[in-house]
Amino acid sequence: MRMHGGGWFAYVRGEDDKDKKRYMTWPLLKRVLGYARPYRGQIILLLGTILAVTGLGLLTPLIMRDLIDRTLPAGDAGRLNRLAIALVLIPIVSGAISVSQRKLNASIGEGVIYDLRLALYAHLQRLSLRFFTHTKTGELISRLNNDVIDAQRAISSTIVDIVTNLIQVTAILIVMFSLEWRLTLLGVMVLPAFIVAARRLGAKLRHIAREAMDHNAQMNAIMNETLNIGGVLLVRLFGRTATEVDRFDARAAKVRDIGITRAVTGSQFFVIIGLVGAIGTALVYWVGGHLVLSGTFTIGTIVAFASYLTQLYGALQNLTNAPVAFATSMVSFERVFEVVDLPLDIAEKPGAIVLRDVRGALTFENVTFEYRIDEEHLLRGVERHGQVDMVQAVLSGGEKTNGKSSEPVAVSQAREIALEHVSFDIQPGQLVALVGPSGAGKTTLTYLIPRLYDPTEGRILLDGHDLRDVTLSSLAAQVGMVTQETHLFHDTIRTNLLYARLDATQDEIEAACRAANIHDFIAGLPDGYDTVVGERGYRLSGGEKQRLAIARVILKDPRILVLDEATSHLDSQSEALIQDALKKVMAGRTSIVIAHRLSTILAADLILVIDRGQIVEQGRHADLIAQGGLYARLYETQFSRDQNGARLDPA
Repeated sequence: MRMHGGGWFAYVRGEDDKDKKRYMTWPLLKRVLGYARPYRGQIILLLGTILAVTGLGLLTPLIMRDLIDRTLPAGDAGRLNRLAIALVLIPIVSGAISVSQRKLNASIGEGVIYDLRLALYAHLQRLSLRFFTHTKTGELISRLNNDVIDAQRAISSTIVDIVTNLIQVTAILIVMFSLEWRLTLLGVMVLPAFIVAARRLGAKLRHIAREAMDHNAQMNAIMNETLNIGGVLLVRLFGRTATEVDRFDARAAKVRDIGITRAVTGSQFFVIIGLVGAIGTALVYWVGGHLVLSGTFTIGTIVAFASYLTQLYGALQNLTNAPVAFATSMVSFERVFEVVDLPLDIAEKPGAIVLRDVRGALTFENVTFEYRIDEEHLLRGVERHGQVDMVQAVLSGGEKTNGKSSEPVAVSQAREIALEHVSFDIQPGQLVALVGPSGAGKTTLTYLIPRLYDPTEGRILLDGHDLRDVTLSSLAAQVGMVTQETHLFHDTIRTNLLYARLDATQDEIEAACRAANIHDFIAGLPDGYDTVVGERGYRLSGGEKQRLAIARVILKDPRILVLDEATSHLDSQSEALIQDALKKVMAGRTSIVIAHRLSTILAADLILVIDRGQIVEQGRHADLIAQGGLYARLYETQFSRDQNGARLDPA
């Protein structure tokens, strides 16, 4: 490890590496140590235990020397008894201290991992929807798990091991030089060969480890893609069970083969390292033996030297790979800090207003929204030495891509500007229908109301307050959304409903479900409200999931309701139940509906016709028909077929 350009780096060489340098800047190192600061008392105790264990480890060879050179030749039985007791007590005391050391080490490491994980998860919860539409979920899980654990390892394992080994090497060399400086130099002479062998074989092992992780990543990717409910369904529907078994067989075989190679190479590594150590020990015995024969040296000193030499070589072997391990951990810290440092798209102003007694008046003033990709707010690809965080194509095993999407998500009608100079007013309690071609910007408009995004230009007012000036929690409490895709947690129906209001009583839950026309269905289940809905609610039908979503919004009791009325995948009975539930939930609330049914549009107080991100027409049904514009054309081609209340789909 050397100092270069203001930062520490370690050279890492492998068969496929080009002298890669792992930089560890002082600011990064100081920030890492900052996470250990709350545990400084425990760290001091940990260092004390390291010194104690190291000191006790130095006593045994000295006792053996005394036993051989003094006690046995003198026939001192009492001293022999005391030394024997000491040989028993030393490992007992050392073991007890080691247990305390392990507890302190674990407390520090787990404390750091808790602090890091909590900071990371809390920050992720506050990032905007834009971030999640451009970031792979697997990359986020990787940062929360792999990187946090590797970062924890730096504090609880790598740094502790480095300090321990440095203390051991220093202490052992001091004792060895005090005993016999010539034999000490002789034992140290083999260190260059030791270091060369360790670095070369270590590089080969790292290369194999990277391959093993790569093959494991490919095997795990198949499991992740094909063993969830959607993947299983797709495999069965296309009859690809045998194909997937063969594909998994091929990748599992690669994991098996690389595992064998890794085991054999590791064995070779330890054999060679052991051979180098044996040469050093043999030299000490050979030269020391001649010194004994000449009467200038004692047998006990040789035995003590051989024991110290074994400890020295073990500590040096651990230090050989320490720079790489430490640098790798620092990269993991860098990846964690990158997420923690991401600026918030949707930030809450200091002293933001808490919304109270909301009437539901909503105003859009010259609102423009652009789906731009701002690299500052996204994750960058950070390479982790010796670890695979790149994602390969699951089926084809194709090129690797980083954790960032290469294309913008949800860009309306292939436009970056999804909404342009949109202005309108909604009075409290009004029902507003949004209609227009697919991709016109209707969903984007609804996402701006709960501040899932902020306008690029213009402002949105709720009861005269700019949404940017109110607290996020009070805004969330006043806006309820029912999206086309209902998300349910893998938990009970009751838990999913309580997500809307944690303190809701059973009577309130049942009242909400009755209003959503779902109570009778739930009551008929064997476990009632304690029924587990399954992964993403797959144990329920589409209509049942939507009615649960409506019940959840009713339980929340927001002043503003935003919903997508899509019911294309439902049977007529489920659709009728949902439409009846929606009428109940919209009563007395300001409602913005992406409308797919003529009955909703006819009941609307205001219809906003959106095309290519702009409001091209607004008014009531009769007025818009009379204008003969886009709405009239949509009515002629699609709405008029809905005279009896059936679903229409202009979006």
